[in-house]
Amino acid sequence: MSALFSVRDLCLSFPDRAHKPLFGAAPRNEVLKGFSLDIPEGQITGIVGESGSGKSTFGRVLVRLLEPDSGQVLFDGQEIGHLGEAALRPLRRDLQMIFQDPMSSLNPRHRVWRIISQPMKRYGRGGTKSDAIAALDKVGLPPAFAERYPHELSGGQRQRVGIARAIALEPRFILADEIVSGLDVSSQAQVLSLLKDLARDMGLTVAFISHDLSVIRHLCDNVIVLNHGEIVDHGPVAEVFERPSSEITKTLLSAIPLPELDAGWFDEP
Repeated sequence: MSALFSVRDLCLSFPDRAHKPLFGAAPRNEVLKGFSLDIPEGQITGIVGESGSGKSTFGRVLVRLLEPDSGQVLFDGQEIGHLGEAALRPLRRDLQMIFQDPMSSLNPRHRVWRIISQPMKRYGRGGTKSDAIAALDKVGLPPAFAERYPHELSGGQRQRVGIARAIALEPRFILADEIVSGLDVSSQAQVLSLLKDLARDMGLTVAFISHDLSVIRHLCDNVIVLNHGEIVDHGPVAEVFERPSSEITKTLLSAIPLPELDAGWFDEP
């Protein structure tokens, strides 16, 4: 399996403004501490860790919402970690993100079809109302939803719109950051089932950030466990969960219930 992303010696820090001296620069907090890894193409890779572990920061580096201090981020062999915005622009279509809170990531003043079609127009992927309706169909929403506003949708429906907006560009990579954490259990199962099916059918590479290890186990092919900006476990999900090599992973596994979910839990009701 070839790697879509190859990350080498990745470091990133933020200024600690709470401890800035009266004169001089603020000290810096290391968030990502020089780790290296590959993310396989065409698979779903889970990224887990406790709060403050750096998982969301790492995800934002992958889609280049953040630029690392040092190290390399290779996307299909091209170094993107330190590209300027003009050079990144042609790659943005292939690097999409589904946000945790769909209400804040969807423009409340626009109807659903316009929310989906605007990025399509920007990247030359069509962008008509019928194109938006076709994207809605892929995420299981009927054509009538194209005329609705985000506030007229349920949380699960809004998240489907966020997924439709991402896949409408036919990207190669999607970052899904805690996308079901605010949904009820039934909506979670439906959204996760949808994401898994789309990833398979479209050949997507997905990085799935979550704190829920039971979801990681059933959704992902591989898992990365972060702790204070360092990788403490990394590999196929079955191997890491069966034989965790770090105490952090063992603690996470023991602290969070891992029920034996029914085989059809991801199936649509």
